[in-house]
Amino acid sequence: VSEPLTTRMFQDQLKEKVRPLIDLIDEMRYLGIEKQLNLPAIVVVGDQSSGKSSVLEALSGVALPRGTGIVTRCPLLLQLCYEKHNVWKAEISYCEQMHEFTEPSKVVNYVEEAQNDLAGEGDGICEELITLKIKSNTVCDLTLIDLPGIARVAVKGQPEDIGEKIKGLILNYIKRKETIILVVVPCNVDIATTEALQMAQQVDVEGTRTLAILTKPDLIDPGAENTILDIVHNRTIPLNLGYVIVKCRGQKQIDENMSIIDAIEDEKEFFKRHLHFSSLEEKTTIINLSRKLTVTLVEHIKISLPEMSEKIKKLLGDVRDKLNKLKHEPPQDLSEKRKHLIKVMTVFIEKITQLSKGDIITEGNLFVLMRKDYKQWMGILTNSIENYQKHVQEVAAEYDKTHRGSELPGFSNYNVFRQVAQTLLGELVNPAMMTVHSVREMVQKQFDILSKDCFEGYSFLQEFSKRNIESIQDQQSQMAMGRIKEQFEMEMLVYTQDEIFNIQNKLDSETTDYTEQDKRTNYPELLKAYYEIVVQRMGDQVPMLIYYFILKEGAKNVCSEMLSLLYEDDIDKILQEDSCIEMNRAKLKAQLKCLLHANEKLNNL
Repeated sequence: VSEPLTTRMFQDQLKEKVRPLIDLIDEMRYLGIEKQLNLPAIVVVGDQSSGKSSVLEALSGVALPRGTGIVTRCPLLLQLCYEKHNVWKAEISYCEQMHEFTEPSKVVNYVEEAQNDLAGEGDGICEELITLKIKSNTVCDLTLIDLPGIARVAVKGQPEDIGEKIKGLILNYIKRKETIILVVVPCNVDIATTEALQMAQQVDVEGTRTLAILTKPDLIDPGAENTILDIVHNRTIPLNLGYVIVKCRGQKQIDENMSIIDAIEDEKEFFKRHLHFSSLEEKTTIINLSRKLTVTLVEHIKISLPEMSEKIKKLLGDVRDKLNKLKHEPPQDLSEKRKHLIKVMTVFIEKITQLSKGDIITEGNLFVLMRKDYKQWMGILTNSIENYQKHVQEVAAEYDKTHRGSELPGFSNYNVFRQVAQTLLGELVNPAMMTVHSVREMVQKQFDILSKDCFEGYSFLQEFSKRNIESIQDQQSQMAMGRIKEQFEMEMLVYTQDEIFNIQNKLDSETTDYTEQDKRTNYPELLKAYYEIVVQRMGDQVPMLIYYFILKEGAKNVCSEMLSLLYEDDIDKILQEDSCIEMNRAKLKAQLKCLLHANEKLNNL
């Protein structure tokens, strides 16, 4: 037994084939690849007091934390590495902490200290992984993940939902199809009722990736041996990977300071002398279990390699795409930074200029949206013309009722009809202002979208441009509204009679029989004709003024304000990236590095 287990297990070329595969997965896990894809693993699960810790002690050759209640409070990644030289060394790592040591007796203290750091004092659990790597000539090449034992009820100091938390943690590992489930079950309980095996069956219905370890065979009730034999021979609950019976140190043997090596010898003699189990051969003992686990893990890794390779290639493509979508990292050199700022500004100015000319088709198409507002404005004007005659009749009737004396029927006062036109024009001012507001909102939104796209990742530039876009749009919309109001006021001046006289002259040239009275009774038609001209003019003027002040001049002024930044001294402040962008880029670069390394390892395997 003093001969190293690994030497006996892998005395031929198998040793050379095993270690590279296990090392590959361990290194990928160390690189953090497991955060991006699931890796092949053996996960150890069992109810509390199932003998799980004893099995791991026998496999690793060192004592692990023991006791009542929850002993394993964090997932423990146990990496066992065979070394030819008679030197024992280990390292434990978690949350960027790492300790190396050369005394096996310190394992318990280091593991408990790590669990307390991660899960706090007491009996709480934590999902953070603790890695314990042991190099020795008395271990086999194997990697296992030990999970907290299943607790049915909370004890003093534990959260009420501790049982559900542990089950959730276990399910998170065993539900992955890349995981081999190593279920530890005592021989002296009804295997069908053990929660660990039930959970395994829940995620591995066919039993294709579950292996069960039967512990405590020395505690079997006399006469129950055949029941255990039926289980081991897969006649009770069939499992593709089968069953192995082991006998590890009990508490009495631990109290008597029996070494793990002596316990393995004791186990060997127990099965050799056992009346019912001596014929099971490779289905018993820690030595056979370690061999089976290593071979099973290696075969599982081999089967997983093609799919793993494809997933890594896909992840490489995804990470590269994400990096490409991020804006290029600003240069470090000051002169290069200024050039970079000029380049960024040039792109923005070109795009906002093209947008103002209608050369860029934006989401929703700005010019199409503006035309909808202009069409609505023209609809309001058209309705105003159609309502003119109705207003004239109402005002004329009221005038006749109030002012008519000896005047001949049909005579109408010119001022009455002029007032009608002025009133209707006045009613168009608010719709015109609403059109200004609507277009201003659309333009500002498109400018903001363009700014966000061009200055993505640069918080100062985004905030500066957003602030200036809003300020300039405020100014330009006020100017547009002012000019439009002026236009309405001009249309209401007395000089509007010039238009009427032009229309009258045209009518006079066509008909020479008009008397002065005829001309005066023609005022309604003359004013209606004039009103139509004014409305048509406003139908053109309002959109033109809006376009000029809000879009064309608005874009021009925004460009001027942005260009002023080129003369600022603090380029670092201007080109300061968002912290989230920097973190995301760093994270993606780290992922890319890991994936490239993993891909290289796979290709060289």
